[in-house]
Amino acid sequence: MPVIDVASLLPLLIAIPLVGAIFSVLLSTKYAQVLIGLLSALALVLVIGLILVNLPSVGTEFTTPLRYVLAGWEAPLGIALSLDGFSALLLSLTVFLVTVLTFYSAFYFAASPARVRFWPLWWLLVAGINALFLSADIFNVYVTLEIIGLAAVALVALSGNKAGLTAALRYLLVGLLGSLCYLLAVALLYHVYGTLDFAQLAAKAESNPLSWAALALITVGLVLKTALVPLHFWLPHAHGSAPAPVSAILSALVVKASFYLLVRFWMEILAPAVTNEALMLLGILGGAAILWGCVQALRAKRLKLMVAYSTVAQIGYLFLLFPLLMSTEEASASQLAAQQQSALAAVSYFIVAHACAKAAMFIAAGNIIHSLGHDDIAKLQGMAKYMPLSLFTFAIAGGSLIGLPPSAGFIAKWLLLNVAIDTHQWWWVVIILTGGLLAALAIFRVLDLAFIKPEQASDHVAPDSWQKVPVAMPASGLALALCTMALGFNADLIIDLIAIGGGE
Repeated sequence: MPVIDVASLLPLLIAIPLVGAIFSVLLSTKYAQVLIGLLSALALVLVIGLILVNLPSVGTEFTTPLRYVLAGWEAPLGIALSLDGFSALLLSLTVFLVTVLTFYSAFYFAASPARVRFWPLWWLLVAGINALFLSADIFNVYVTLEIIGLAAVALVALSGNKAGLTAALRYLLVGLLGSLCYLLAVALLYHVYGTLDFAQLAAKAESNPLSWAALALITVGLVLKTALVPLHFWLPHAHGSAPAPVSAILSALVVKASFYLLVRFWMEILAPAVTNEALMLLGILGGAAILWGCVQALRAKRLKLMVAYSTVAQIGYLFLLFPLLMSTEEASASQLAAQQQSALAAVSYFIVAHACAKAAMFIAAGNIIHSLGHDDIAKLQGMAKYMPLSLFTFAIAGGSLIGLPPSAGFIAKWLLLNVAIDTHQWWWVVIILTGGLLAALAIFRVLDLAFIKPEQASDHVAPDSWQKVPVAMPASGLALALCTMALGFNADLIIDLIAIGGGE
């Protein structure tokens, strides 16, 4: 038996950021909000650390997800929290990134009047993300989606400029439409099966027209929130216009939250309603996203917009999971289970690799804007001489996105390629390799200007007029970029965690 009752710690992952949000409103002075933020982040690190340390002690008994029922009321009346390897990985990633970004934000917003509004919204967003990963009820998931959506929209609008406000409004409307589709599906599923609980729905779900309709509504709603091509139109400007730490968390975590739900519905909750044709359709959209996002990143004139379009492309890689789940007549049940576990492990690793790299790139871009007042790519010639840490961060993180060894991005793409080859879906190999080549062209375009091309006239480089950034800001991004390299040597940790509590 575990030394600590791991399940009883789960509510703390939601309660801590909620308390942080409340106290950030009540104590709105600069140092109080920063102190609350750092203490909240450290508390989350402590809790997730205790959970991870005690998970292995459950041993062979941990073949199904851990479950905690609030106030002792079981489903369908009560609220339940659930934890398995997949959700534990994403919660750990969330806590790690939030800790680094909280530290970064303390300096980023130090002199900004938006600071007072940022911290409560920040912790509300974190609470929503954690609650989503822990939820075991499809209606509670809807509530968390609304919390995440509203907090994210408000954070995007903190930039205060016309572009940011326009992007926030577009984000709000898209989020509301996605939530409406999801809520209609919840009502339909409850009408058909009489329960909202994940496990009970998975046991009762059948392949029938109503289940297909519900799955279609859920997929449209969550694909909108994930920004998969062709429903990606809102993402580049929302991520490109938001403050740097907001862009980082949106790209690294928020779009992954809705993708996580898609995986839950397609692999578990409504798995009987899934067809090979539908799986292939999502894969085709993913392949289109890879190519389209990379091409748009190549065309972008602003650095943050380039990084945002890169997110559109990287989301496409995640959706290659679905065709790799397809069953064949030749495969036995055990072979199919192993194939699906390998595909999920590859995509889970990709989520972690992309999150760390993309957060690092947005931090680097944010530092450049913070210092120069712009992120015009054409005006970055020779900038590595003046901002070496930020541009070195961009280079390392960019290498991971490209898939250069020994980065986590290389391992993630290698795992995806292996599954594609094992399932004889060679066309995904071509798309993955083409996406890496296009990403390299986009990233090397920036690095060529910053590191190789000589600096231009004084209107391009005027160091005396810069706003100097504290060393802690580029150091935060560099730490995340270096993590993408460290993860390349520790892939087994993530793959082993994914296998815990899956019950396969």
